[in-house]
Formats: sequence, C-alpha cells, structure tokens
Amino acid sequence: MAAVRLFLVALLVFCLRTNPSHAIGEDVHLIEFKESLKDSSPLDSSWIKDSNPCDPKKPWLGIDCSDTGFKAVSAILLMNLGLAGDGPGLDIDALSRLGSLRFLSLENNTFSGPLPEFNHLSSLRSLFLSGNQFSGVIPQDYFDKMGSLKKLHLSRNKFTGPIPGSLTKLSNLIEMWLQDNEFSGPVPSFEQKTLQTIDLSNNKLQGEIPQSMSRFPASIFQGNADLCGPVVSKECRAAAAPASASPEDTSKESQKSGAVTKWVILAVVVTVLLVTILFNAKKKEENFKVLGKENMEDAVQVRVASINRRTANSMRRAGSYNEAGSQSSRRGGAAGGKSPNDLVVINEEQGVFGLPDLMKAAAEVLGSGGLGSSYKAVMANGVTVVVKRMRDMNKLNRDAFETEIRKLGRIRHRNILPPLAYHYRKEEKLLVTEYVPKGSLLLLLHGDRGAAHSELNWPTRLKIIKGVARGMGFLHTEFGTYDLPHGNLKSSNILLSPGYEPLLTDYALFSLISSSQSAQALFAYKSPEAVLYQLLSPKSDVYCLGIVILEIMTGKFPSQYLNNQKGGTDVVQWARQSISEGRVAELIDPEIANGSSSSLDQMEKMLQIGVTCTESNHESRIEMREAIRSIEEIQV
Repeated sequence: MAAVRLFLVALLVFCLRTNPSHAIGEDVHLIEFKESLKDSSPLDSSWIKDSNPCDPKKPWLGIDCSDTGFKAVSAILLMNLGLAGDGPGLDIDALSRLGSLRFLSLENNTFSGPLPEFNHLSSLRSLFLSGNQFSGVIPQDYFDKMGSLKKLHLSRNKFTGPIPGSLTKLSNLIEMWLQDNEFSGPVPSFEQKTLQTIDLSNNKLQGEIPQSMSRFPASIFQGNADLCGPVVSKECRAAAAPASASPEDTSKESQKSGAVTKWVILAVVVTVLLVTILFNAKKKEENFKVLGKENMEDAVQVRVASINRRTANSMRRAGSYNEAGSQSSRRGGAAGGKSPNDLVVINEEQGVFGLPDLMKAAAEVLGSGGLGSSYKAVMANGVTVVVKRMRDMNKLNRDAFETEIRKLGRIRHRNILPPLAYHYRKEEKLLVTEYVPKGSLLLLLHGDRGAAHSELNWPTRLKIIKGVARGMGFLHTEFGTYDLPHGNLKSSNILLSPGYEPLLTDYALFSLISSSQSAQALFAYKSPEAVLYQLLSPKSDVYCLGIVILEIMTGKFPSQYLNNQKGGTDVVQWARQSISEGRVAELIDPEIANGSSSSLDQMEKMLQIGVTCTESNHESRIEMREAIRSIEEIQV
C-alpha cells in the first residue's frame, strides 16, 4: 500500500510539472459560452477547442491572459464584432468558471433581451456592455454580489425602469455610464467617495436630484426633462394645492398673491441689477472663453479653419484682464506673477509678453481635448503662440503649481516643446506654448492625404519614431521619479517641425490634474494595467509608445484613442494576431511598403517592437530604455 501511495504522489508531481502553462479547461468554458451565441462566426477561426486560449503564438481573438504562475484568462474583449445573442440564453455560468476573469467587454455588438446573469461573475472589476440592445428592467438587487466592480458601462441600450439601488452599495465603483437608455424614476444617491465618473444623461429620470450628487456637473443629467434641483438650475415644484377652496379663502389667497407678486417683481429688479454688476465685473476675467461643447470621445477634431468671431471679439475688447497693469503683466515672469491677473513668462525664447498682448491677438480655434480647449493667437509683434485653457487642475496650490510648471519651462531638448508662459487662477489655468505650423502627427497621418502626407515615407516615419523615443528617454530621465513621466503620449500630442522633427507636448502633467480628470484626459489610463487594475507606472508610457509605433507603421487610426470605440482599428490585437500567423508584412502601410521594399525587414522589426511595447502584462513589458535601444538599432 505504501508503494502504491508513493507511486500516486510521484505521478501527481509529474503531472503538475508537465501541466500546460494555462488553466486546464478554460478552452472548454469559453467554447460553451461561444456556443450560446446566436452569431459567433467572428470567433470561429481562433476559438478552437482543445487549444490554449493563452498561447501567444496562436492567441484567441479577444482573449487576454494574466500570468499567475500559469496563464489564465483575465479579460474577454469582444468589441465591435457583430456578435449576437439573447440575454437569458447566454451561458454566463460557463464564464463564472474562469477563476481569473476580471474584465468583460461586449460593447458595440447586437446582443438583446434582458440583462444576462453577469452578476454571477462576482470577481469582475470591469463590465462593459454599451452599444447593444439589452432591454427591460434590471432588478434592484442585481449588483449586490458584485462588490469588486470598479467600472460599469451600460450606455446606449434600451434599459427601462428605475436605476438599481444596489449600485449605490458598490464601495469600489469608480466609473459608471448609464446614458442613452430609458431609465425612469428618481436619481439614486450615489455617495461612494470612490466614484469619479458618472453619466445619467438622455434617460427619463424624474424628481429632485439628491444633494450628494451636486459634486458632479450638470451635463451628466442633461436629456432628463423631469429632473430638478440646484445642480440643473431648475426649481422643483411644490405639492399641488387642494382642489377646492371657499370664496373667502380665494379672496385671501388673491390678496396674498398680489403682495407676493409685488415682492417678486422687486426681487427680480434687484436681481437683474446685481447680475448686471457682476457680469460687468466677471467679463474682465472671461476673455479666453471657448464656445461649444468640448468632447473628444465621438470624433477627433484637430483644427477648425474659421475664426470664432465672438471669441476673437471678446478677446480684443479692452485688454480687460489688467489694463491698468499692462507693463507689470508683460514682466510677470520676472516679478513672479504676484498679481492674480499676471501672465507668468517662464521661457523667454519667444520674447516677453503679457495678457494684453494675447487679448489683442487674432484668435483661431484649434480644437478641444481631454485637458482643455486650444486656440492660436497671432500677436502684434509677429509671435504666434498656442493658448490652452486647462480644466480641473486644482490638485496643487499656486506655489506648488508654479514649481512644477517652471520645471517644464527649463526643459531644453530637440524633441520636447517646453511651455513659454502660464496664467494661474483657481477657476482655470492657461498654458502658452510656441505654435508649430505643420501641426500634429495625427493630422498628417489621418487628415488630408495630400502632399504633406505623401512625404511620410519610411525614412521620415523612422525619423519621427526615433525622435519620439529620444524625447521619451529624456522625460524618463528628467522625471524618473514620477509615476508617469509623460502620461499622455499619442499622435495628437506629437507636433512636427518643418523638417519632420517630432516635438512632444502635454507631458508630465499627471501631478497637476485632479484624479477624476486624469482618468478621462490622459492616454496612459488606456493601458491594460490601468483599465483592469487601476495601476499606473512608467511602463504605461511604454504602452503608449507602442501604440504610436503601430499607428505610424500601419497608417491606421487606433481604436484605443476612442473611449466609445466608434471606429478605428484595434492595432494591438491586429498586429499581435498577424505576427503570430506569419502575416507581418500585411501590417505595413502600403504607402511605405511599396516604395521601400529593400527595408521591409527593418519595418517588420519596428512592428515587433511596437507589439512588445504593448504587451498586456505590464510586468512582462519591456522598460523604456530597452525599447529605445531597440528602436535606435533600426536602419533605413
């Protein structure tokens, strides 16, 4: 018996040692889920039973795996695939057997019917179901057992009935999108301190908005005509008066009403006078107001050719920030910006100027993004600058803010665009930089495919990639102690000099931006570790660099740039799958592949670097210095 027991132990040890590097049976559970779909044809070629979903050489479409001693499925990312299925018919129990599953996205497909039992996936941290046709009422207790949930996207479906009260109990919830449904009833009181982003717009919600929700902007409630309260500047109606009243009561009420009316008229007159006075005073502080809703989620707007006359006229009117102190404003940099109306010059390479100079400048709106709106200002002395109106940057007080901005002003590197000046107010900040006429890499890659685009041949693209890498190397040395030395690297933040030398912008701002705005504004938050586990590190910058490399080499607009994933190409998944199948040449933009056939092997090496930089497991992802060294080895 002892010998048998010893044999069994030895056999068990052998089995453990020779066990595949992935969790046993996960392919079976995924196939069970696939078979419950009405249309799963996009998965047929890669979701193959008895194969390894986590095999890096033959990865399953939309499957991401974590390394927990063995590879295990941690994320299912099936967006924009045209998948279909009826809610109750989806085999969620099969998914519940995936012990490491933390992220599930079925966005922008055609799933319908009641919400499936995703609440059986109690360990999920992110659940993205936006852009489907799920419908019906969600039970009030649906989310009771999903305490790990941090991000929930249910927008653009057909849900009805009240918003589930169990959502108010999710103590880890950070982000929740419920917009563009048919939810009705009152707005629940979301008091979680963790909740940073919420959108309830375009539903059928009713009643007074709870006081606890006043910390969120009015825009999250728009499109709900029956909501009221101070947040939306709409008074809630009092309860209706009794249906019948005696003549005597009516007479008394009429007298009271007349008296009240007199007081109301008097109050209105006083209010109008006060508003007029305040408006005239406030007008001196609002010269950089940019009209229109600022939203980069649905489209990428890089430039608006026409001048916004209303904005330009308001800027020109009477240099109104500090007319009396014009001279001191011009020398605000030397004076340290003691006046709250000063423009503080921190880099005099383009001369010294003040707010009055900007007020009188011709203004052209350039666009808006996550960090704020930008416009070009041509001053009387011929200097052209870009003024960015920054939002939600009250993380630091004035002195700490100035210390950080002055660090940026001292930067001197051929691939970094330093700021020239700044203006600090509690309500908003202005950051002034040099204007670069050729514009951004994003505009040249995906804008008008004219002469400028034709110049983006292989040598030029290699020059741009190397310049970006050198700039990133400088930032990772200069700001090596920062969690995110850059934090917002993407093609729209790479400007090009006349000689196609790249200039990085919007860098090292992570320490200045409020936590709620950072997740919305900084591209580093799109890295897998940030999405799945809310982790950020210098390797998040490496991921962003990888996206830029793949974008430049393929010529495709990355879907990773878009929050709602309406359009674009998942360059990471596409590149990884093409390389694993030996089809790497298909990734290269034909405009450079056709003219540089002798350099195809070098182009393929660059694509390999891009894929390595976008490794989903940040612990396995290469360091920035390794990526730069590999890039420098690539030749024309």
